[in-house]
Amino acid sequence: MEPADKKSKKDEPKSDEEDKDEEEEETLETSPAVLDKHKAAAKIAQEVLEHVKKLCVPGADIASICSEGDKKIEESAAKVYTSKKSKVTEKGIAFPTCISVNEICGHFSPLKDESKTLADDDLVKIDLGCHIDGFIAQVAETIVVGASKDKKVKGKKADVILATRKAFDAAIRLIKEGNINNQVTKMIAKISEVYKTSPLEGVLSHRIKKHMIDGDEVIINKETPDQKVEEHKFAKFEVYVIDIILSTGEGKPKDTEMRTTVYKRAIETSYSLKLKNSRQFFHDISERYSTMPFSIASLKDTTAARVGVTECVNHDLLRIYPVLTEKAGEFVAQFKTTVVLLGAGPLVLGELPFDETLYESEHKIEDQEILDLLAQSLDRKKAKKAAKSAKKEAVPSAGDAK
Repeated sequence: MEPADKKSKKDEPKSDEEDKDEEEEETLETSPAVLDKHKAAAKIAQEVLEHVKKLCVPGADIASICSEGDKKIEESAAKVYTSKKSKVTEKGIAFPTCISVNEICGHFSPLKDESKTLADDDLVKIDLGCHIDGFIAQVAETIVVGASKDKKVKGKKADVILATRKAFDAAIRLIKEGNINNQVTKMIAKISEVYKTSPLEGVLSHRIKKHMIDGDEVIINKETPDQKVEEHKFAKFEVYVIDIILSTGEGKPKDTEMRTTVYKRAIETSYSLKLKNSRQFFHDISERYSTMPFSIASLKDTTAARVGVTECVNHDLLRIYPVLTEKAGEFVAQFKTTVVLLGAGPLVLGELPFDETLYESEHKIEDQEILDLLAQSLDRKKAKKAAKSAKKEAVPSAGDAK
């Protein structure tokens, strides 16, 4: 989901840091090493996600789980690209570990004294990300605490998880050269309708670049009269974080009284902070997280952070990722991954294995267009063979040409 005060970068003056980044920008097209860094970040993100899933048991403390997830990301990132020849100086958290339960839509990474515990049957969304040298990979998955083949998930929880997963799988398959971003939005709506769910408003899947987690080219989760995006045709070498979030409610998230802990530097803004705590806080997060989102729960002195973050937000030095909610009694599900466009179909960095047999729903997809899309293989070798076969069939024989 989006920072609450997100502005279009097209309307903002570029900072010296952004100008420098543009001059020295590494891309998939110019450097083969870029894909390796995305893959390394994705491997870490996937492994940490699997670790965090195991921690989601009845009675588990959410703040402790988030802290463990962030610690694992940083420890794992520290073990890769250690050679001086790699020239990798920044690596670690690209998005802090968040554990959002039931109707909470996302961004819940609480301070220890404001934490909650998980209960059996809770629907849990796990969201996190890693970067290597500014090249990002994000993942998110939804699980139900205590679910098993002997204790299957049913009702609204099953509906929203299956709908979100199907929409996620369909979206990935539509991220191809020449396709349009709005095709994805329409497909999300079609699948959501089958399961009597609603795409969550205010959610964008962004094209990402080095040190940029929220590029201007986007896919909107749900289009409304007030929320629309420019049409964009997908192109080779683009990288997207596909973020699909659906709800059993109206899909209109509301503010909560829960403290916002997830922020990101607004690098285009500068201000001379007055308070000592604020200056130290801003220095610490600038050194540790650079341009990436972070949680103040991960800082050693959270008391000072609470003071510092207030002055920084008041002077637009930070963008906030608020904790939003659906109505009580509703459920929100999320799946997220990173996709690279490389010609022969999408390369998915983190496929998120999914056991559909754990869920029982009275709803079922019968639309042949959707079924055909979901049946498409993500195996890039098969995609290349299929493309070659299609080309051969399209070329007329000598006899046909007469």
